[in-house]
Amino acid sequence: MTRAPRDAAKDIDVRSLFPTPLVIARAPMTEADNARLAATILARESKGRSVAHSNLLGWQSADDFTAWGGAEGDKVIAFARALADRLTGDRAGNRVAVDWFVNAWANVNRTGHSNQIHAHPGAAWSGCYYVDDGGIGADPTLGGGFEVMDPRGLAPAMYAPELAPALGGCQTMGGSEVITPATGTMLLFPAWLMHGVRPYHGDRARISIAFNFALPAAGSHG
Repeated sequence: MTRAPRDAAKDIDVRSLFPTPLVIARAPMTEADNARLAATILARESKGRSVAHSNLLGWQSADDFTAWGGAEGDKVIAFARALADRLTGDRAGNRVAVDWFVNAWANVNRTGHSNQIHAHPGAAWSGCYYVDDGGIGADPTLGGGFEVMDPRGLAPAMYAPELAPALGGCQTMGGSEVITPATGTMLLFPAWLMHGVRPYHGDRARISIAFNFALPAAGSHG
């Protein structure tokens, strides 16, 4: 009879090398704050054509949100800046102060709209804030999830795609992870991380604000 291998959990040291951070935070925005911010964005949408970057059928403003987002928009960007400041350091792990260049834009997705997979060259951190999740927070079957691709590409799944290390977080290697955000949630991640938005199938406007934090001489919108 073949015996099952002994559990050697206490005899091995498993280290997660080269981790990729993705921060999920609850922003200090009230329901009234979000309602006013949604009204501001929808009014902007009604007056201006969409730019074309990663958005597929949805509306996206120019990256001048900080000029017209009002007090509520300033509050969102200030919270994002505080997160970026808290999570930025030197190679020794010491926190450093950065005079960030910030650009931000608003997104409105309706039924069938999505964002293709992309990254944001020219920035250190990128992120988004969900002003109105369009109902997906309560019902993920409505789609519109935030999709993040494995930064190692397909390589980990090329040889035996049906196998994966029996360790936490390894089951999607070579593929993607999907996060279903709720209203009031902010995501922050390295700007090089490939990401997108899956098609939304709800009947409301799904409203978000995206942003980049870059060094002053390197600010750009990818």
